[in-house]
Amino acid sequence: MAYFLKKTNLKRGIYLQIYESFYNHDKKQTAHKSYKAVGYVQDLIHSGISDPIAYYSDVVAQMNIEAKRAKEENEVKQIGESPESYLGYFLLQSIYDSLHVSNYLDLMQSVRGFRFRLSALIEALTYSRAVDPCSKNRTCHDVLPKLYESYDLSYDQILDGVEYMGNEYEKIIEIFNHQVSLKYPLDTSTTYFDCTNFYFEIDKEDESRKKGPSKENRHDPIIGLGLLLDANQIPIGMKLYPGNESEKPVIRDVIKELKDRNQISGKTVQVADKGLNCADNVINALKNKDGYLFSKSVKQLPETEKTWVLLNDGYKKVIDSDGTLLYQIKECIDEFPYTYTNENGKKHVVRLKEKRVVTYNPKLAEKKKYEINKMVENAKMLKACQAKKSEFGECSKYVTFGCADQKGNVIDGKVRVAINQDAIDKDLMLAGYNLLVTSEIKMRADDIYNTYHNLWRIEESFKVMKTYLDARPVYLQKTASIHGHFLICYLAVLLIRLLQFKVLKNKYCTEKLINFIREFRIVKLEHNKYVNITSSSKFIKSLSDELKLPITNYFLNDSQIKMMLNYAF
Repeated sequence: MAYFLKKTNLKRGIYLQIYESFYNHDKKQTAHKSYKAVGYVQDLIHSGISDPIAYYSDVVAQMNIEAKRAKEENEVKQIGESPESYLGYFLLQSIYDSLHVSNYLDLMQSVRGFRFRLSALIEALTYSRAVDPCSKNRTCHDVLPKLYESYDLSYDQILDGVEYMGNEYEKIIEIFNHQVSLKYPLDTSTTYFDCTNFYFEIDKEDESRKKGPSKENRHDPIIGLGLLLDANQIPIGMKLYPGNESEKPVIRDVIKELKDRNQISGKTVQVADKGLNCADNVINALKNKDGYLFSKSVKQLPETEKTWVLLNDGYKKVIDSDGTLLYQIKECIDEFPYTYTNENGKKHVVRLKEKRVVTYNPKLAEKKKYEINKMVENAKMLKACQAKKSEFGECSKYVTFGCADQKGNVIDGKVRVAINQDAIDKDLMLAGYNLLVTSEIKMRADDIYNTYHNLWRIEESFKVMKTYLDARPVYLQKTASIHGHFLICYLAVLLIRLLQFKVLKNKYCTEKLINFIREFRIVKLEHNKYVNITSSSKFIKSLSDELKLPITNYFLNDSQIKMMLNYAF
């Protein structure tokens, strides 16, 4: 909110008004309204004011000073009125401190002349994102003051720092990887990779936010994000790319950059789903002396391979302790053709020796058949009501559109819809089957199956980023600032994963850990006396026993809180 003096030329002369500027949340832009009518300049001169414009310009300037002072006092008052402090982030702080990244981060900013420490800014924003994800403005004014430890950062410093971090996000990830590998050795013998994207509710595209295939099936501009995990599900790489670019080359870029930056020379087996399975990625992996483990669409297999998949011969049953069938599995090793385009644009076919593992899951088959039958019913209903072709959506694959009857005779020219029973039967027949292809021909089939199914961890990491850390909406416009925002989300996921897998040995699920980080709060009663307002639970009692910390106590003092904040994993 600000004031300014408006001067309007009318027939009687210059008319003065004091106007108020404010942000209109509905229109999402600055708006103005009249605050006070002053009068005509000539009338004001007759009333004894020799220079009305200069006089009221000074009045407006003083009003702006008073408004700013009142706003600052109100913010201080609001901060002072809140007796609560977040303390659950001490778990992430212990991990962060153990990595000793501060010196490297602060050296990066030495040429920028920032009046804040980059490492302190990264800490503050990462902990804030974990305890209460929100805009950078709210983070500055509402969340940072409620962290138990004080971070003296202004809103402008946060914006400058986030933009700088976005420009250097690859280097910052490299620093964390270097330090993580010293404390918790990374295992890059197997790496898990997948991509997602984040939409932005804007109309106009820019250099990074482009319209493309959205995971949420929206038509807004998007940014793509590729995430790489090591064999123990620890994040080790992130790549941001414009939303209109294919995600298939991203896996090559991320793994190459990871190896180059961290001097990794050993073999890496790349694990990804069918969306990243293409000849270029397979050939590139082998060219770099790496391996691959991808899933492959059974529907797109040649008929001879489909026949092998559907043959009952060779399947081995896998059952649980109760004797219930979990899945059936079989394997084969052979040479398979891959078609790729070389640098000159010419297509080539190469035959590669690989192992293929097919599984049949009865529960998955039941689920898929239910979905297929549901789409078929929808197609029949749309056919009955003579719906338009565009209204069929996904179920259009189970119908055919044409101007001929079933015998092929041309009819009245109107488009006729017929149920494609052949497509329905094929999909029902293949329901429940999954195919995995890998260069690791000496790897056992059940190890291949178990390795691939760890890919769900990367989906969980995306869920943490999107759901728990509210990676979007992003209240930023510059590309570098947007990249800096996603870097903070990535670092929060990294610290949570290190806590979950490396420190607590996967004893607790992600949801419980994040809920504790957010809900563990204290209220200061008086000097050296606090109360713990967190609701008791079996998880907190178990964590207290695990860490030998007084997190179940109702009353806490400074030394106990300092014990938590200085806790070393």
